[in-house]
This record gives sequence, C-alpha cells and structure tokens, in this order.
Amino acid sequence: MKILLILNDAPYGTEKAYNALRLAMALQKEQADTEVLIFLMADAVTCAMPKQSTPQGYYNLERMLKAVIQKGGQIKACGTCLDARGMKDIPLVEGVEASTMQQLAQWTLAADKVLTF
Repeated sequence: MKILLILNDAPYGTEKAYNALRLAMALQKEQADTEVLIFLMADAVTCAMPKQSTPQGYYNLERMLKAVIQKGGQIKACGTCLDARGMKDIPLVEGVEASTMQQLAQWTLAADKVLTF
C-alpha cells in the first residue's frame, strides 16, 4: 500500500506535523512494506530545517523526519513554498528534497490513500 501524507502547518505552532509524523512512523512499524510518502507544503517546509534544538523531553521533528527516511519513507518539500520563505538556498534535513507540484500530483495519483494535516 502507498500512503501519501501532505503537511501544511508550521512545525511547532500546532501538533499537526508532529501527529502526521507519528502516524507515518506507526504505519512503517505496523506494516513494513507500506510505502510512506510525505510532502511538505506552506509553513510545513520549515519542518525540514536542520539543527533543530528542542527542550529535553520535547518532540523533535528533524529526528522524526530522519526516522521515517531511515525506514524507506520519501519526503519532499514544495520548492515554491521554500522560495516564499527564503529557504531556497538553505540545506534541508538530509534525505529531504525540494520538489514541485508536478511531483505532488504524481504522488497523489499513485497513492492508495492521501491524508492531509
């Protein structure tokens, strides 16, 4: 099964990104052959900023993204959204790539399920 998660919210303003990544990790754990695709849009592109420093005991989205990637998940960030936030030339978390709406359209058409956060 191929599951696409589309994230739109800022990484730490709400817990939508956190919950989306928790779900992604649970899907990978529950059924290892599930293909997890994550597309970051709008303020969610800032989830892919490296060197996040969070208080002890608080979730860290950089670590969560890396965990999803480590288990074979693919993560892309909207290039237009990165540009709009002045992030075009900032390196992203290793394994996260800048992408396009065309890629999101392809992923959406190929996915068995699409979830938005």
